[in-house]
Amino acid sequence: MSDKIILGIDPGTNIMGYSIINCNDTKPVLLTIGVLKLSKLDNHYTRIHQIFERTLTLIDEYRVTDLAIESPFYGKNVQSMLKLGRAQGSAMSAALYRHIPIFEYAPLKIKMSITGYGKASKEQVASILQKLVQIKEMPTYLDATDALAVALCHFYNLNKRIPTVKHKKKNNKSAWKEFILKNPDRKL
Repeated sequence: MSDKIILGIDPGTNIMGYSIINCNDTKPVLLTIGVLKLSKLDNHYTRIHQIFERTLTLIDEYRVTDLAIESPFYGKNVQSMLKLGRAQGSAMSAALYRHIPIFEYAPLKIKMSITGYGKASKEQVASILQKLVQIKEMPTYLDATDALAVALCHFYNLNKRIPTVKHKKKNNKSAWKEFILKNPDRKL
């Protein structure tokens, strides 16, 4: 794999997390991490526009080669799903506008790629990410670390390093041991 600049996005209409990593064959390097706060904007369409513009700015500023985005999870609130889908679509449209390939990852796959456990908490994911990429100052919002998790999930997928730990009939401790054995470079 040649150098890639991956923009990871955790879509949202109140807060959109983003992270950009520079990747070569062996190690990802964090370039930026942050959030776009949208909750002060009253108009939903203005929020969608802001997501498009911020994503486009990040793509241009960092010369992004790939967009990795969390796919929506299915909840009970249809209105929330609709708004989340619009936010995701806006970020994806910015990538399409610049002819950047888009890769979607389910929340379970993202968590599995970082922690080895698909039901890990956001805090567990953030803690592991802090050590994996040496984040000096943790972001205030977990949306930012969620975006970093999406970017790293894509990096691991490109390098065929997504863990395939099966949790069937295993407790978390034995699954974690198996994950570490299969991924020694991910030890903290």
